[in-house]
Amino acid sequence: MRISQRRSLPQIGSQAQPSLFFAILWMAATSLGAQTPVDAFHWISFHDPKDAPTVQWVTNSLQTEKWTEIREIGVQWDAALVITSERKTPQSAPPQDIYTVWNVSLSKHEAQPLFHGANPRILNWTTFGGPNLPELGLIYDDCADCQTPSMFFTAVYYNIRDHVWRARWVRGDQTAPIWTSNVVEGVTHQQVYGVLTEPNGRQVLGTWSHFDYGKSKPAQDFLFEYSVDPASGLDQTQALGEKHGDEMKLRLCHANPGQADPLLAPLARGQDFELCQQLAGGKPATHTGRKPITTPPANNHGRSVPPGSKN
Repeated sequence: MRISQRRSLPQIGSQAQPSLFFAILWMAATSLGAQTPVDAFHWISFHDPKDAPTVQWVTNSLQTEKWTEIREIGVQWDAALVITSERKTPQSAPPQDIYTVWNVSLSKHEAQPLFHGANPRILNWTTFGGPNLPELGLIYDDCADCQTPSMFFTAVYYNIRDHVWRARWVRGDQTAPIWTSNVVEGVTHQQVYGVLTEPNGRQVLGTWSHFDYGKSKPAQDFLFEYSVDPASGLDQTQALGEKHGDEMKLRLCHANPGQADPLLAPLARGQDFELCQQLAGGKPATHTGRKPITTPPANNHGRSVPPGSKN
């Protein structure tokens, strides 16, 4: 996915050069408003000589970490969003790879893992942080090639104050849970989730889990809203009570983020369940392009291997 035209970076041979370059770039971007966050972001091409210094810088920064291949590098100002994969053995099948999402500084050789997961799918820009602060949506599983995976959603974003990439709603390697394949015998579990756009342009994620226990006990509903506080910019996770929960059920059953942006279509699921058909008057909601995504992330051409690693 190409967000903007690639800008060539200076040769990264020492720490002083990139530090000076990014300091100048940062002052220009903030004082003159020359670039929006999306304009400032671009994916690195592993086959473009102009991007080779950045690839080498990232590789050196991750030299002591555990990974097999660098899959993606996205650059915004002085930090890189990096996705690596780790293969357990040379004979292991690619679907079993474990992925790590990193923040890598481009002014000093520092890298911090944000979370680990399997089968990551990069979506498109979201507005959880506000219409003028786009954040990249990403879904992933908690295990590779397993029988009962759970799916999580997060939005990764460039933190202007700290000059680093961060992820939303992180607890260890888990972020916002949106789907699980775990089935309890004798219990009917229906799941609905969707990304909703508020009047102020900010987006929120709503999830609804309905457990039907048959005649053994009354059914239970669990509804959550995942958002970002406009004042502080901090992540928010809220369990909804009956009144707000009923409002969320209606909104979720009509959720269709793919109508506005087909790349965000995976952020709506379960609207065709009986629960939503009943709320929608017996008619399931119509959704655009909501199909399972099984392909690797776009521009997945990484071939870099860390020195001394075992392939």
